[in-house]
Amino acid sequence: MRAAAIPMPRLDKMPGMFFSANPKDLKGTDHSLLDDTPQKRRPKTFGMDVKAYLRSMIPHLESGMKPSKSKDILSADEVMQWSQSLEKLLANQTGQDVFGNFLKSEFSEENIEFWLACEDYKKTESDLLHCKAEKIYKAFVHSDAAKQINIDFRTRESTAKKIKAPTHTCFDEAQKVIYTLMERDSYPRFLKSNIYLNLLNDLQANSLK
Repeated sequence: MRAAAIPMPRLDKMPGMFFSANPKDLKGTDHSLLDDTPQKRRPKTFGMDVKAYLRSMIPHLESGMKPSKSKDILSADEVMQWSQSLEKLLANQTGQDVFGNFLKSEFSEENIEFWLACEDYKKTESDLLHCKAEKIYKAFVHSDAAKQINIDFRTRESTAKKIKAPTHTCFDEAQKVIYTLMERDSYPRFLKSNIYLNLLNDLQANSLK
């Protein structure tokens, strides 16, 4: 007997999830990208959460309906484009979410959290740069940061100096290091992961109905 599908909450409402279509939505929440409160590592029991999230993004897979042209529904072509480059993947909101869940399964979600925080920082108004730069530095770059990213000593020290007189580019060097790390390490594994392949296969199968 087929088990009934269990409805799951939206990704942005789930504990530990950190993505938002609008960075401003992160303000005032308990899941801010810049929340430096130490968090316990959880065992890899993320499969159902990811599956439920993807099901919510592609409801036609459950109902048997053909995919519509709604922006909220994924297409096989869209997901296939994620394999072209990490840039293509991160340019897509759902791609960010799915990749983020993959990184979470590898306990390296701080990389994409930092990358997204840097993208948001570049859009910051000049009079708010100092405050936001301090938060990003303390959350991800400082040697005692709860979500410390894996960058070399020279880049860490260089970034520390730059935030004393912050500009919109003071995190560019560190962000590039983390992007390259994801591109060479996590991204190739993501493309071979069940999370990505199952999603793509389901979408391709459904498009033939």
